Amino acid sequence: MQLENAFEVPTPPKETLDALLDAERVVPCMPGAQLLEQVDERTWKAAMKVKLGPVGLDFANDVRIVEIDEDAGIVKMAVKGRDTRGKGAADADVVSRLVAIDGGGTRVEMSTDLRLSGQAAKFGRGSIVQDVSTQMVARFADCLRAELSGSPEQAEAQAEAAAKPISSIRLFFSALGSRLGRLFGRSKGGS
Repeated sequence: MQLENAFEVPTPPKETLDALLDAERVVPCMPGAQLLEQVDERTWKAAMKVKLGPVGLDFANDVRIVEIDEDAGIVKMAVKGRDTRGKGAADADVVSRLVAIDGGGTRVEMSTDLRLSGQAAKFGRGSIVQDVSTQMVARFADCLRAELSGSPEQAEAQAEAAAKPISSIRLFFSALGSRLGRLFGRSKGGS
């Protein structure tokens, strides 16, 4: 499954890249994630709690930075996740492209090739996954923006909000609302 997301931060690409490569700064911004171990500069282990419908999944993730091209502003990562209770797995290849924008900020464009198996695949079907992914990235982006803003209070508040596991029921209804809005928005524009 291919997922496309983008967000903007107020810092230049080099500063943004440094933050994205810092496991201690970036993992706490992922909804429901916790850094367990930084093996080396390019490899770390993280836990992530996600609830998909009636099934709660506790992923143990191995994250590896495969490639960094600072000149082009590209980072490639490989993530291998498995549910600690054997309910499924999620593997992903993530490519992030950092593009300078007016005003000194950065647009982060993320392309994710996600592969699900087991119960994760059963409950992770359909276009709803893109909507849920969009909302997860939005929470991540809010936290990262606060982290990069230099305000310790804002960063701490956003990290606490991001630490809460994803509730698929709340995300489902929010995603459903987004989908309905797009549907009705298209029908209004097409009449």
